Amino acid sequence: MNKQAWFDVQKDPKQKKPMPLISFPCVQKLGITVGQLVTDSKMQADGICAMAECSPSAAAVSMMDLSVEAEAFGAPVRFSDIEVPTVTAPIIDDIEEAEDIVLPAVGAGRTALFAEAIRQTKERITDRPVFAGVIGPFSLAGRLLDMTEIMIYCYTDPEMVAATLEKCTEFIKGYVGLLKEAGADGIVMAEPAAGLLSPQLNAEFSIPYVKQILDAHRSDDFALIYHNCGNVVPLMDDILTIGADAYHFGNAIDLVELADKIPADVPFMGNIDPVGVLSRATAEETYTITMELLEKLGDRPNFTLSSGCDVPAMAKLDNIEAFYKASADYYGK
Repeated sequence: MNKQAWFDVQKDPKQKKPMPLISFPCVQKLGITVGQLVTDSKMQADGICAMAECSPSAAAVSMMDLSVEAEAFGAPVRFSDIEVPTVTAPIIDDIEEAEDIVLPAVGAGRTALFAEAIRQTKERITDRPVFAGVIGPFSLAGRLLDMTEIMIYCYTDPEMVAATLEKCTEFIKGYVGLLKEAGADGIVMAEPAAGLLSPQLNAEFSIPYVKQILDAHRSDDFALIYHNCGNVVPLMDDILTIGADAYHFGNAIDLVELADKIPADVPFMGNIDPVGVLSRATAEETYTITMELLEKLGDRPNFTLSSGCDVPAMAKLDNIEAFYKASADYYGK
C-alpha cells in the first residue's frame, strides 16, 4: 500500500469513506461467540471479511482485543461469549518483578494467531488496506501492573513503571513487526489508558514509548494510526509530537472542539459513540447523530468519520447500516 495515496483519497470528498473500528459485530453474521472469534485465526479472517463485504469502509481493521499482548506476558485472561476478553489480575508487584519478567518471544500466546488472521485476511481483501490492532505501551503496562495501581506507581514508584514500560515497548515493537510480515498495511495502536494521565505524566510515561514503537516501523507503505479514547484535549500538544500518520479519538471529548487543535495537514478520525449510539440508539437516531457530526466536520479534508472506539460485538447491525448511510448521503450530495 502507498499510504500517502490512501490518505490523499481520504481527503477527497468524492472518494472519502468512513473507517470505523468495526470487527467484533461479525460474530452476529458468523453465528459464533466472541470467545471463539479471538481464539481462531480463520474465524477472525472470516469475520473481518464478512464486515468488509457489507461495509463500505476505507479500511478493514482487525479485532481490538487488548488482552492479547498482556496474555503473552503471562497475565490471566477471562473470555466471554459476548464481551471482549479482559485481564483479570496483575503479574508485577515490585521493581524486581518488573526487571525480571521475561520478554515474551515474538508470536507468544495468541499473538501468532492474530498475525495469521491478518495473513489470511490479506489474501482475501484486495480493495482496501487491512490494519491490525495493537495495544499501546502504557495501556499494556497498566494491565501487567493493574490499572488502578499504575496510576499510583507513576508517583510512588516511577522506576518500576519505567522498567515495565521498557519491556512492553520492546515486545510491542516485535509484535508490530510480526503483523507487518503477515501483510498488515498498518496498525491502529490503542493507548486509552494514557487518556487518564496528566499532561506531565503522559509526556513521561506514554509519549516517548509510543514514539519508539512508531519510529521503529515508519515507512512509505505502512500506516501508523494512534488511538486514544480518553480525555486527550489537555494532552494534544504532546500527542502530536509522536508523528503518527493519523490520530483516532473517542467520544469522551468534543471532536469539533479538538479539531481546531489539529493542524490541517494531520489526518484525524472519530468519534460516534460505539455504545450509546451504535449499540443502544435506534437506527434513526444513529443516522441523525452521525449526520450532525458530518455537518460540523465533514468538509475538513483531514477528517475521516469513524466510531469513537472499537464497536461492541452486540452492536445493532441496523445502526451500523445507518452510520454508513449517513456518510454516503453526506458525501454524495
